Amino acid sequence: MKITDILAQLPYTKPFLFVDELLHVDENSVTGTYTYSEDLDFYKGHFKDNPVTPGVILTETMAQIGMVCLGIYLLGDTFNKDTVIAFASSDVHFLKAVYPNEKVTVTSQKTFFRFGKLKCDVVMTNEAGQEVCKGVLAGMITNKL
Repeated sequence: MKITDILAQLPYTKPFLFVDELLHVDENSVTGTYTYSEDLDFYKGHFKDNPVTPGVILTETMAQIGMVCLGIYLLGDTFNKDTVIAFASSDVHFLKAVYPNEKVTVTSQKTFFRFGKLKCDVVMTNEAGQEVCKGVLAGMITNKL
């Protein structure tokens, strides 16, 4: 499966799409980037006069790149409009703030993929190569009922 095919199948659109590009994907890992534009709506209130990217958005970015993109790749031709990749759990440690207009890179390593459950070790770094956050994310892949 080509990277362009994975991006085209993502079940998100702006303003809730947090994947700009995929740099690498294989059966064990994925790496991608996203830049948090200063005009994103959540910056208006988080925090007043000192905008910071909320942790939940950082986690979502890690999930979209590190779990969903990898899940689409792993499913290959069996991924279709009835496939659902649902977030199941997270254990994320936040190490640095991410500010408007910062570009981050997410790298994910598959640790488990069986019976529709995907678990990954995921790291987000800033442009200086510093770890911003890291953790373990898990999700379930199923079909719509």
